[in-house]
Amino acid sequence: MSSKLFADAFEADPTQSYHTDAQIVQQCLGGDQEAWRVLLEKYRRLIYSIPAKYGASPEDAADIFQTVALDLFSDLPRLREPKALRAWLIQVTMRKCLQWKEAQLRRAEDDLRKVELNPPESLIVAPVLLEEAELDQQLHEAVSLLPPRFRKLVRMLFFDQPAPSYKEIAESLGLARGSIPFLRARCLKRLQQILQEMDSESPITRIR
Repeated sequence: MSSKLFADAFEADPTQSYHTDAQIVQQCLGGDQEAWRVLLEKYRRLIYSIPAKYGASPEDAADIFQTVALDLFSDLPRLREPKALRAWLIQVTMRKCLQWKEAQLRRAEDDLRKVELNPPESLIVAPVLLEEAELDQQLHEAVSLLPPRFRKLVRMLFFDQPAPSYKEIAESLGLARGSIPFLRARCLKRLQQILQEMDSESPITRIR
């Protein structure tokens, strides 16, 4: 992971309210066009990250994103449990990626049976990579919900390269050097709380 990957989380608007998937899905099903935009924007990174693991170009990844978005639009009313939305999106995107990869191989291979009977390793993405994509999405959302000072601290501690010293962090935040370990502990505790709350789909209250 890099700070570039999480740039939009670090720059999140602190006044933006958080909505659970259940709330967004309900608004989408009620015909709220803005809710559809919010839903697609929320999971854009997750959907794009999966074609990248299959080696898709940015153009092909964009095409896959569009097909997933169309499936989401048509199939969302049949989704029984909004909590399963993230996992459903991963499964649908995987299927689209496999279809894309198989089409690529069919164009490159003369013997179609070779592709069908002996799928190359390039068709398979390890479950651990898909789990990483889901965890990255969850972490991205959680970081974006932190107060601005905490978001900046997370970026400096875990993403900036080379990693700044506590003295440099303190100067950047306008704090005493000795307060950084305490602030770090508070920040990580709040991040853990947010992740737990997201897992349970309970409402999240921002710290101002």
